[in-house]
Amino acid sequence: MTLNEIGRALIILGVLILVVGLALMLGPRIPLLGRLPGDISIHKGNTHVYIPLATGVLLSLILTVIANVVLRLFR
Repeated sequence: MTLNEIGRALIILGVLILVVGLALMLGPRIPLLGRLPGDISIHKGNTHVYIPLATGVLLSLILTVIANVVLRLFR
């Protein structure tokens, strides 16, 4: 691995950390995240069960696109 490749990997890692940090900061401000149709919320007495199916699928799609873009940069 050359220094050029290491530098490129560090830049991509830094951008990825920046994007994750921004997503964590702005996540609560996104109104539909966690309340999408397909997310299951069950209330019974004092028990609350939340199963974020649609949110999980959406995040999986977004992360797949990001991973494919990053992998194409290394080719």
